[in-house]
Amino acid sequence: MKGIVVVNAYIKNKSQIMQAERIVEELFLLGAECKIRKNIGLAEIKNGKTVAQNYDFCVFFDKDKSTARLLEKFGVKLFNSAEAIEVCDDKMLTHIALSDCGIAMPDCINAPLCYYEDAEISEEFIGNIGDKLGYPLVAKKCYGSLGAGVFLIKNKAELIGFERLNKLTAHFYQKFIGSGGEDIRVIVIGGKYVCAMKRKNAVDFRSNIELGGIGENFVADENLISLCEKVAGILKLDYCGIDVLTDNGGNRYICEVNSNAFFAEAERVCGINIAKKYAEFIIASKNA
Repeated sequence: MKGIVVVNAYIKNKSQIMQAERIVEELFLLGAECKIRKNIGLAEIKNGKTVAQNYDFCVFFDKDKSTARLLEKFGVKLFNSAEAIEVCDDKMLTHIALSDCGIAMPDCINAPLCYYEDAEISEEFIGNIGDKLGYPLVAKKCYGSLGAGVFLIKNKAELIGFERLNKLTAHFYQKFIGSGGEDIRVIVIGGKYVCAMKRKNAVDFRSNIELGGIGENFVADENLISLCEKVAGILKLDYCGIDVLTDNGGNRYICEVNSNAFFAEAERVCGINIAKKYAEFIIASKNA
């Protein structure tokens, strides 16, 4: 069995490199020939036809939806699928996909699309955001990883400033849940719960490990496990990390779903070989 692990063409994050190396290592131990490839020259359209290098499978650790779709169209089996990656890459699309499915999420209001630098922002829209979400609230750019593009908005003045600065960028606003700096990261593989860790950040309202957050093993109850397995199933994810917020009353909300979630900290604090479990799922899926 021959496969590749695709990473971004301009990769520089050590965690991303380590993640790819770990998957290759575990796949090799299971008898699969696999190598890491940067997303350069993997697929194209030539003479009106999709042309790509032929592999049995591809672990797609990039977010390039065009390359992912070209590889799939050529017949390469992707983990995760191009559609799943695309929906999870756009945070607002994630919430739209999960809406009306019985999934608790923070209230979200999408910002209107703007094409003109000199356009005046809508006072009606600004007032609506404050009235419906309250302060503080969270502003999120639709695209971004590792906590980038996520901002805490404390009052109307900050909201106006953010909207003016980011009106040409796809973004939305979200109700602030809990006290900040804490969430639960749940790993799901093949639709089944694997492990969970609580992330805490004493210096930032974002709990990301890359921003100073610290992980600790978390024993998930059946309700949390069922919730996250349902989310992974709706989004058709082979592998994901699901970020869950808890409000002051103990109610849980799906905050984000990461199709390429880093697993090093979760492996460390939970004592589970996540890379091996993912590799086992990939091999089993191809042999089925």
